[in-house]
Amino acid sequence: MRLLLDESVPRQLGRFFPETFELRTVQQMGWAGTKNGDLLKQAAARGFDALVTADQGIEYQQNPNTLPIAVLVLIASRTRIQELSPLVPQIAEVVAENLQKRIYRIAESATPQ
Repeated sequence: MRLLLDESVPRQLGRFFPETFELRTVQQMGWAGTKNGDLLKQAAARGFDALVTADQGIEYQQNPNTLPIAVLVLIASRTRIQELSPLVPQIAEVVAENLQKRIYRIAESATPQ
């Protein structure tokens, strides 16, 4: 499973994922500063399965009916590693299921929407 970590997510979050995931950051791909719509298209073209982001605004900026890849929105009080790392098992669970091209909200007690 190929996941792209958005700029809004600390790069260190990648350390908390199982080794079965292939992770890249927006910065590693040279896409820093790319607008969300273009970022999603580029990620899909490069074979990514999902974008992991803490940008809750993406839900309102993108048409969920035309998403080229899944978007996993992390919901936490802050975007620090301490708040986001406990969400990784839920990310892994959502991705292991039948991942679809839609927006998933990942929070401590949330289920995908």
